Amino acid sequence: MPKQEGIRHVVLIVSASEQFVAMAKKSLVDCITIDIKKSAASARRALLEKNYDLVVVNAPVPDETGEMFCLDAVERTNASVLLICPRDVSEDISDHVTDHGVLVLPKPAPHGSLDRNIRFLLATQNRMHRLEKKTLSVEEKMEEIRIVSRAKLMLVEKKHMTEEEAHRYIGKQAMDHGVSRKKIAEAILKDEGA
Repeated sequence: MPKQEGIRHVVLIVSASEQFVAMAKKSLVDCITIDIKKSAASARRALLEKNYDLVVVNAPVPDETGEMFCLDAVERTNASVLLICPRDVSEDISDHVTDHGVLVLPKPAPHGSLDRNIRFLLATQNRMHRLEKKTLSVEEKMEEIRIVSRAKLMLVEKKHMTEEEAHRYIGKQAMDHGVSRKKIAEAILKDEGA
């Protein structure tokens, strides 16, 4: 699987079959952490301890069918969830879990199908990570604007500057000191006791 954008994923595989684990690991060579759990109970504990990007369940597992665990995983985490289950029940299970965000793959799966589905889910996670970064960036920019605006208002009220003068003052101070406008605004607010 080609590595995308340097994102290293954390994956949880839930399977009692060593053969399945070995096969799934071949599709996960670029993942930073791959945790293996043999039961739904131990996998639930793992979900409480760590954030996963992808959860792959080879059903059934010794303590349940795997369906309820997958529903728990999509409800409690942001992980993509892939459920591999016997072909004779895959359609019924798919009808029940697909609308919740669980991707179902019947087994035995056609050659290459597991790898393609894992790659697809990891690509989806990459997109989610990029969107989260953009959201954080926008939120940080909004916070900076709020702080700078408060500092400008403080300069207008306390130093009797015009808004234009306050704007230029903050920009010049930031340039002169080699720091962000936010840092200068925070210092102004701190000095003026706001």
